[in-house]
Amino acid sequence: MTLTIGYAAALEQFSPTEAVEYSALAEEHGFSGVMAADHFQPWTPTQGQAAFVWNVLTAVGERTRGDLGPGVTAPTFRWHPAMVAQASATLAAMYPGRHWLGLGSGEALNEHIVAGYWPEAPERINRMFEAIDIIRKLFTNSLAGKDTKHAGQYYKLESTRLWTMPEEAPPILVATGGPVTARRAGKHADGLITVGAPLEKISGLFEKFADGAREAGKDPEAMPKVLQLHMSWAPTDEEALANAMDQWPNGGMKFPKADIRSPFDFAAMAKLVREEDFAGRMVISADPDEHRAEIQRYVDLGFDRIYLHNVGRNQAEWAEVFGRDVLSKLSR
Repeated sequence: MTLTIGYAAALEQFSPTEAVEYSALAEEHGFSGVMAADHFQPWTPTQGQAAFVWNVLTAVGERTRGDLGPGVTAPTFRWHPAMVAQASATLAAMYPGRHWLGLGSGEALNEHIVAGYWPEAPERINRMFEAIDIIRKLFTNSLAGKDTKHAGQYYKLESTRLWTMPEEAPPILVATGGPVTARRAGKHADGLITVGAPLEKISGLFEKFADGAREAGKDPEAMPKVLQLHMSWAPTDEEALANAMDQWPNGGMKFPKADIRSPFDFAAMAKLVREEDFAGRMVISADPDEHRAEIQRYVDLGFDRIYLHNVGRNQAEWAEVFGRDVLSKLSR
């Protein structure tokens, strides 16, 4: 697969209109594709936004030509899997060959708003894979003109089908940072999504993902491996650090965040974040070449698609600089 570098639209930080404008601008500067965040709340109140991802992706589809998908949607609490399947199938029908469906097991920040009970991680993961089974059956059977029904441990679905479908179902990509889930993703999904992490950890994920794919008789080399990479670039190192501390302190929090329910709790924790907490987790620099070298490390590891998120509000300036000084220098 050829390498593509896309734009990660942070709907936690920008209004939907801004996010669409920046997505189109990024494409003008050489970025290919858009990953848009699915959040009901921002990480911190300072970020200040949380637009509905499916609306934004539709507008992005009208303004751009590259691929597009949610990074990522949880088909488990806010949404019944059938609704996620319908939203995804509609987007794929509107923009043939461009849409992919990114799925995850969810975070309390977004999901607890409708869930009476927030379960432990193993149950959340099991719910996600049951949801994937429902979505997959709806895609496959609807394309064949058949109904689907489901009665599982967590979900029920009466006999129905998706009446609006693309000619080909969108690929399902699973987001994870854990080896057990990566193996299950290889077996049950079409690709893997993860975030920036030590290379040895990601290599382990790739191995588990490949094991699962082979168990299902699939070729892991033909399955996309997708990265979302956070960074902070600004004209000076001081500005880049200030942007990270103000807009993305969650990048310096070295602990699991899936059980935290409120942006205000995140803001309280952010007061404990120090400059050194970002080390090894996110490049903060005014030097485009330092960022290029970091991205290249992940390219060399084997990622096919990388979506870049500059955490500051200087999106237009960043897109221009990276389009000119970074993207063209990346190679497989």
